Amino acid sequence: MFGPGREYNFTRPNEKGEYEIAEGISATVFRTVLDYYKTGIINCPDGISIADLRDTCDYLCINFDFNTIRCQDLSALLHELSNDGAHKQFDHYLEELILPIMVGCAKKGERECHIVVLTDEDSVDWDEDHPPPMGEEYSQILYSSKLYRFFKYIENRDVAKTVLKERGLKNIRIGIEGYPTCKEKIKRRPGGRSEVIYNYVQRPFIQMSWEKEEGKSRHVDFQCVRSKSLTNLVAAGEDVLEDQEIIMHHPPQVDELDRLNAPLSQMESNDFQE
Repeated sequence: MFGPGREYNFTRPNEKGEYEIAEGISATVFRTVLDYYKTGIINCPDGISIADLRDTCDYLCINFDFNTIRCQDLSALLHELSNDGAHKQFDHYLEELILPIMVGCAKKGERECHIVVLTDEDSVDWDEDHPPPMGEEYSQILYSSKLYRFFKYIENRDVAKTVLKERGLKNIRIGIEGYPTCKEKIKRRPGGRSEVIYNYVQRPFIQMSWEKEEGKSRHVDFQCVRSKSLTNLVAAGEDVLEDQEIIMHHPPQVDELDRLNAPLSQMESNDFQE
């Protein structure tokens, strides 16, 4: 923490050459941590939060694991250890399983990815003439029972979101959704139209984006600007007057997305009639 060349050498002395190392740490927690320098073990007494003890150990560069921490609340201790394990495990899943799918989407010009995690035993058999009507054809499928079990816990899904944010991704959504695997039966509707009923299974999904200009992508500009070469200033002046007349008689159209997002007080009455 203090020596030169250390990985965590972030502590600096004050004007008196003193090191302030307990800022923001309560006296009770700091007194508990001092046992580590005597015995190599921290005995966490009742009333001290394991999360606070963990933050203090991270600040003082003390390894937080079962070899150094002893406490009565095993649930809280194992929760912190599980968070560490989940972080490392998802780093592995991200590099080995998820990133290759994201790269494949990026090579197609996509800037977001929706991945459904199926088990190794799952199979997908869709009717080519009557596929599911919910856009599942744009989802990427990842077969991995290990990742499926990993996402079973909501705490692991929270850790995964943190890892993806650390890697610069945004618009991250991780949850459980129904995914169609195979058709169960076909219903005949009046008029001879067929409707396929699919079997849905609850499986984890990951959705993330790496789009840089997401705000601009949602804006549609309906105005068209005419461009042509001008040979003299007289022609340029005439063209400016002509353009002004066009603008006066043909005002630019309103972006449909802006109209939908506008407050009711700003919407014209004919909008409601339409």
